[in-house]
Amino acid sequence: MTSAPFRRVIWIVLDSVGIGEMPDAAAYGDAGSDTLGHIAARRTLNLPQMAQLGLGNIKPLAHVGPVERPTAAFGRCALASPGKDTTTGHWEMVGIHLAKPFPLYPRGFPPEILQEFERRIGRGTLGNCAASGTEIIKELGEEHMRTGKPIVYTSADSVFQVAAHEEVIPLWELYKICETAREILRGPYEVGRVIARPFIGTPGAFTRTPNRKDYAVPPPRGMLLDQLQAVKVDVASVGKIFDVFLGRGIGEHEKTKNNADGMAKTLEMLGDIGAGLLFVNLVDFDQLYGHRNDVEGYAKALEEFDAWLPSLYEKLSPSDLLILTADHGCDPTTPSTDHSREYVPLLVYRPRNPQGVNLGLRSTLSDIGQTVAENFGAEISEGESFLEAIQ
Repeated sequence: MTSAPFRRVIWIVLDSVGIGEMPDAAAYGDAGSDTLGHIAARRTLNLPQMAQLGLGNIKPLAHVGPVERPTAAFGRCALASPGKDTTTGHWEMVGIHLAKPFPLYPRGFPPEILQEFERRIGRGTLGNCAASGTEIIKELGEEHMRTGKPIVYTSADSVFQVAAHEEVIPLWELYKICETAREILRGPYEVGRVIARPFIGTPGAFTRTPNRKDYAVPPPRGMLLDQLQAVKVDVASVGKIFDVFLGRGIGEHEKTKNNADGMAKTLEMLGDIGAGLLFVNLVDFDQLYGHRNDVEGYAKALEEFDAWLPSLYEKLSPSDLLILTADHGCDPTTPSTDHSREYVPLLVYRPRNPQGVNLGLRSTLSDIGQTVAENFGAEISEGESFLEAIQ
C-alpha cells in the first residue's frame, strides 16, 4: 500500500452519462443514442472543467471541445457484457463479465413467481407491469392505500420493484417483503436487483422518499473489492455502490439523497480517508432526468457537477488519482425512457501531472478496475490496466 503509485483513488460514476452508441446498439433498440452528444446539440452546455479535462477530446461535443491541451488522460470504454443496466455496468468495472444478460420482464412477472410472492407475504399485489415509478404510484397509489396491496412493477432494467406508502406498509415490512422477493427470484428468474420504493403523500400528491433500498445479486468472488480487501486496501463508498456490491469489501459508506448530497459527502469523506479507494455513484442523471426524458434537467445536473469540480480539486493531494466515468447511457432526447447501449467516457486526472494522454477506445469497463487493482498491488481476472500510460 505504501508503494502504490497513487495513494488514494477517487472513482466517480456519473450514472448513465453515455457518449455515443456502441456498434450493437440497434440490437437493444438504441440505434443513434448519444446521451452527451444529443444534450450538447440540444442546448449549450457550460462544462468548462470537464472540457479542460478532455471530455470533448473523447469525441467533439458542441460548445464543449476538444481543447488543445487537456489536463487529464481521456478515452472511452465499451461494455463487453451483454446488457445496459446498473448491475451489468458496475460489475464489469470490477472485473465481472456476464455470459448472458440478467432477465427482463417487459410484460410483467410470470404467474408462478407472483403467486408464490403473494402467498409468502400474505398480501395481494397491484400492477405487475413495466412502468415509470412516478407514474405507477400516481395511477395505483390510491388503490394501494385502500387495499393494502403493494405495487409491483419493473422497467427496462432487470429489476423487481415494490412500491408502498410508508403509512400503509411500514418500512420494516416493505424491506421484509423485498427480502422475500429476493429469495424467490433465483435461477432463471434471478433479476439484477429487487428494489424497495417507499412513498408518502395523498392521492394526486404522492412523492417517493429517500428510503429506497436495493437488494442486489451477490457478485461472484474475486472481483476488485474482494481483491483490495485481500491486500488490506481500505474501500469507502458514496451512493448506491454499497447496495450494488452488497457491501463486500467496503468499510465506511454513505447513502445519498441526490447528487448534491453525494458531492457533499464525497468531500466530507476525503477529509477522513488518507489512502485507498473512494468509490462514488451520482444517480440523478439517470434516475431523475434520463428516465424522464428531461433534457434541461440532465443538462443542469451536468453543469452542477462541473461547477463542483474545483472544490473537489482543492481536496486532492499530488498523490491522488481521480477517475470519472459512467456505467451505460440514458439518452433523454430519444422517445425511449430506457437505458441506452452506449460507450462511456473515461477521464483520469493526476494532480501531480495534469496533462493529456489519449487512452483510446478500451474494450471493457474492466480496464478501469484492473488499473485500480494494479495500483494497489492486486489483480482481477478481466481488463487491461492503463496504469503505465498515465504515470
